[in-house]
Amino acid sequence: MTGEKPSHGSDELDGTSGAAGRVDIDAPAVSDGQEMYRITRDSGVLDVNSSYVYLLWCRDFAATSLVARADGRVVGFVTGYLRPDAPDTVVVWQIGVDAAQRGRRIAARLLDGLLSEVLPRGIRYLETTITADNTASVNLFSALARDRGTRLTTGELFTARMFPDTHEGEDLYRIGPLGTAGAPV
Repeated sequence: MTGEKPSHGSDELDGTSGAAGRVDIDAPAVSDGQEMYRITRDSGVLDVNSSYVYLLWCRDFAATSLVARADGRVVGFVTGYLRPDAPDTVVVWQIGVDAAQRGRRIAARLLDGLLSEVLPRGIRYLETTITADNTASVNLFSALARDRGTRLTTGELFTARMFPDTHEGEDLYRIGPLGTAGAPV
């Protein structure tokens, strides 16, 4: 690793900083893990992993993860990994956006950026799991499939009974086949 982070563009909404200013998308640095943890914890919806997990994720899975920055501060992230038994599939583990930044299409831009990174490496499918009550994620991934002109299939993956705690069941969302970045199949 060279230490240089690829840039996935920026978005200048009105020339100011903060909630309505420029958002840059790039690879995470280990130091971003604490902000990813904060966004997850403060979301009230996402499963909160230990803070250690977010640091490891930034170190070991930076090639399949991205952060969104406004004024140099992490305001959103997507974490993913290549599925070992399905080498043409990227799994989105978590995607989160700071409450003050929601409604700016940051999550959609993070997914587009992730696909721009992995499609040239032979990835043809994206998978994620979503609980039935997470309407925002259902809408986000449904829009991704629609905008890319490809299929979205869903089905039960982990039932609530499979979890040792009170976790809700997780449905699998599979999108693909995917073409080149930004192009329908």
